[in-house]
Amino acid sequence: MTVLKEKLSVIKGDIFGAIIASIIAFPQALAFGVASGLGASAGLWGAVILSMVAGILGCNLPLVSGPTGPTAIIVAVIIAELSGNVDKVIPVLIMAAIFQVIISLTQIPRMIKYVPYPVISGFLTGIGLIIIILQFSPLLGGVTFSSTIKALMYYPELFSHINVQALLLGVATLGILFFTPKCITKFLPAQLIALVLMTGVAYYFGCDVEKISGVTFSLPHAYFPHLTGDVIAKNIPMALTLAFIATSESLLTGIIMDSLMKVKHNSKRLVAAQGIGNLFCALTGSMYGTAATMRSVAAVKVGATTRLTAILCSLIMAVLLFKFTGFISQIPVCVLAAILIKIGYDILDLKVLKVLKYAPKDDLYVLLAVLFLTVFYNLIFALGLGIILAALLYAKRVADNTNVKVNKYDPAAYSEFETQVERDSHYKIRILHIDGQFFFGSITQIVSHFDELLETEYIILNYSSNSELDMSAIFALEDIIVRLKDQKIKLRLVIPNEKVFNQIKSLEIVSQLGEDGVLADEDIAIKKALSDISK
Repeated sequence: MTVLKEKLSVIKGDIFGAIIASIIAFPQALAFGVASGLGASAGLWGAVILSMVAGILGCNLPLVSGPTGPTAIIVAVIIAELSGNVDKVIPVLIMAAIFQVIISLTQIPRMIKYVPYPVISGFLTGIGLIIIILQFSPLLGGVTFSSTIKALMYYPELFSHINVQALLLGVATLGILFFTPKCITKFLPAQLIALVLMTGVAYYFGCDVEKISGVTFSLPHAYFPHLTGDVIAKNIPMALTLAFIATSESLLTGIIMDSLMKVKHNSKRLVAAQGIGNLFCALTGSMYGTAATMRSVAAVKVGATTRLTAILCSLIMAVLLFKFTGFISQIPVCVLAAILIKIGYDILDLKVLKVLKYAPKDDLYVLLAVLFLTVFYNLIFALGLGIILAALLYAKRVADNTNVKVNKYDPAAYSEFETQVERDSHYKIRILHIDGQFFFGSITQIVSHFDELLETEYIILNYSSNSELDMSAIFALEDIIVRLKDQKIKLRLVIPNEKVFNQIKSLEIVSQLGEDGVLADEDIAIKKALSDISK
């Protein structure tokens, strides 16, 4: 009986979670569909299909999926790049979905968390600003643009032809979104309240504003695009960017859900389910999406615990689409624009303002570069350049913290060899300690020290880090060995870490050092050096 009660309790929580999630998802799916350029119907069907497929195939968590702000903007950019030709857009969405499935088979889902915060912050803030800039025109009853620069250039004309009715509806919508008390939004999302109330007002007063059109319950028809080699090669950058952003957002939602539910999800399965779900969306011309944080968290807050939530949420949205098609077609575009502006505001990473004064300048440069390029140039280029800049600056920091300490051998510490060292005092033994990582970013600094040691007869190079050598470091080591050999300087490497020791021992270049050229213990290396110079 207790087991039955527990099961009923779980089902009850999932049902309530699905209802709340669908109430939040419905207006957002509409808005994101319109913002993407695929249309409101594509947004709704994207939410229905993705939530259903990802719910069935994904982790046993109440992860409610569907269109989100970042994916909507990237899809909008793709549509603009392809001149609004849906037949050309669908192949890109299919490729992105396939890339997501491929990503799920690799270690990338575990590595995405290492993307530097300034890149993420700059990109998300850029996405938020893009949404606000693009939706400001329809908020005032103007034309909708897909380019921020075109939208900004249109502003002077926009302000001279404001649709007062659209402005009043939009401002009233923003007032509801920003100022509805939490005691109400706890039960009904402000977005739904604003959508229903303002649509009712516009209908009742017969406002002369643009409305949504083309929303029907008819099942979306299947697309079977012809993926040629030329099409694939041309669209890889856009598809990869969409796949990367969708994967990152889904994984972030998964991490938040783990924290809320005290569990550990399978990140690879999560990404695979999202990729397969997005493939179904693409093949039906529906909106691309991700696991959505707001909807999933809201579902958990009312008791949702399993994947049944996502499945039920999908069914509820399908019923809403069937029952309220007439209502949806009456929704003013200015009301959706206001909802999107609030979503754009929520995406802005405002908390970073608190730490700007204390953050390293390098991080600030990366953040601003990504932000500026995202808003005014190209999202794909901004993201790629941001990651490259962050990686180079990180390499510079590590290199700056990599020191080569040169210590002259102190015979007092080895009294048994003192006599030999004094007798052969015209020889110099140098012990070099590399503190930090011996990698591509630090090799220039390290190699430069050997120019100062060319008068030395014997060098013991101690690399105590547990970081393996990258390709640049391996070639630098080869250069060091060759240079010292030409100068008749003997070299012994001391590698205490077993993993790094085995890596270096496997390199052909160390054969030039002799059998005992690589050792794990510095004391042994010193004894051998003393033995050699005493001969």
